[in-house]
Amino acid sequence: MRRAPLVAAAIATLVAASGCQIKDDGDNLVAGKTAFVQKCGSCHVLKRAGTTGVTGPDLDAAFAQSRQDGFGQSTFRGIVLQQIKHPGRLDPNDPVTDKPLPPMPANLVKGETAEDVAAYVASAVAKAGDDPGRLASIGVKRSSKVADLNADDNIPADPNGQLAYVFGAAVAKPGQLTIESTNKAPIDHNIAIEGPGVDQKGPIVKNGGTSKVSFDAKPGEYTFYCSVPGHREGGMVGKLTVK
Repeated sequence: MRRAPLVAAAIATLVAASGCQIKDDGDNLVAGKTAFVQKCGSCHVLKRAGTTGVTGPDLDAAFAQSRQDGFGQSTFRGIVLQQIKHPGRLDPNDPVTDKPLPPMPANLVKGETAEDVAAYVASAVAKAGDDPGRLASIGVKRSSKVADLNADDNIPADPNGQLAYVFGAAVAKPGQLTIESTNKAPIDHNIAIEGPGVDQKGPIVKNGGTSKVSFDAKPGEYTFYCSVPGHREGGMVGKLTVK
């Protein structure tokens, strides 16, 4: 996408201008990764956290050149903390409409949590491989579970607000079918369905709301997805097989 070089250039400018070397002593990387996944991952790509958001800058791409040039984690941490407190210039356009998206809210995380998020991102961004130790158990993991809609009509959204459903696929018998998607997270999600003769979108909900679609399911393959801009592209999508 066009924004990647612009984001990388802006980050490079911030790195060059940054003289701060903030110590990482005492930062809780486990808490930082947990908060990043919950609060930031629905918008940003960060490979080690498993997040695939596309409505915010790809952090790995943005910092790749700077890491290759030898800049250290303390500098990255200062930059990330600055962007948490004072976001703005790096906000991209909607990947579908190319229209400007609302800016990232300032202080999405605060205090020690902001410090921890900045420390975690600085430790992980633009690095190959996986997080070690306790960090390895935290992050977005795509579900391989299959929902049987003959027994349960709910395909819940990931409760942490990530770009994923609890089920990665679903099966159902032909006939009138209602699919619900409960979303306990504070991030907007919905359920939408497309396939043979069907193109429906349920209402966008959050904080315990339920999105719903109903249609005449004929034998074949359908796609269920979240229609919030960027969420399908970020991986919130699955296959429904009707047979």
